[in-house]
Amino acid sequence: MANHNVKSWATVRETSVEIAEAIFELAGNDEVLAQKIWEEGSDEVLPLAFSKTEADQLYWGEETIERKNV
Repeated sequence: MANHNVKSWATVRETSVEIAEAIFELAGNDEVLAQKIWEEGSDEVLPLAFSKTEADQLYWGEETIERKNV
């Protein structure tokens, strides 16, 4: 999925772009699989997402994730 589409996908889901990028990377850019990962979660997403940013907090829908808890 193109980067601007990942950003749109993240915005619609109120999710940090870094988390969306990590989800799509793990899903091999398969949007159906990405949606499933977003809904069900995956232990692999958060370490990968935090590796893409210096931020201490990321958002996954209504949940705020702290770097120190990953």
